[in-house]
Amino acid sequence: MEARGQHGTNVHPKSSPADRLAAVGNQMIEIHLWLGAELARLRESLDDPDGAGRSRDLRAHCLSFCAALGRHHTGEDDGAFRLLADQVPELRPVIANLITDHEVVAGILHRVEALLGTDTSLPAAQVRAELDGLAALLESHFRYEEKRLVTALNSLSGQPGTAEELLGLTAPPRPAD
Repeated sequence: MEARGQHGTNVHPKSSPADRLAAVGNQMIEIHLWLGAELARLRESLDDPDGAGRSRDLRAHCLSFCAALGRHHTGEDDGAFRLLADQVPELRPVIANLITDHEVVAGILHRVEALLGTDTSLPAAQVRAELDGLAALLESHFRYEEKRLVTALNSLSGQPGTAEELLGLTAPPRPAD
């Protein structure tokens, strides 16, 4: 997944942390980029020939990723989406579609977590299938969400709390260019 702006431009804010919090939509893109990169790393680690010996680390990474993605979607549903629905009522159908996507994603995450808790060996093929499906769904979901909500999120007025409260996560800092 790559940084996406309205016209394909890089959307990473280069300003102060306070300015980053004022641009909630841009922060959402940062979180999506981080989640996409983490999912790609997780999927690649399933192909590692030494992965079987590291199944405990892989299991921990997978569960950590599942928890982060779940927090992000819960944060959006309870934070940013509620605020948007109040301030921009015409986005309510879009938000309803996104919440439905979040429920589908939660089902996949639940299946992944169940697979990881089945026994001491990592069922890599089954986890791979679930993560591949998740990756396809998230790519579409993130693009749709960004296309429909970034401008509105960046325009939110009277934002309570932080981007973490509105989006469930704060993206880790980007490496220096």
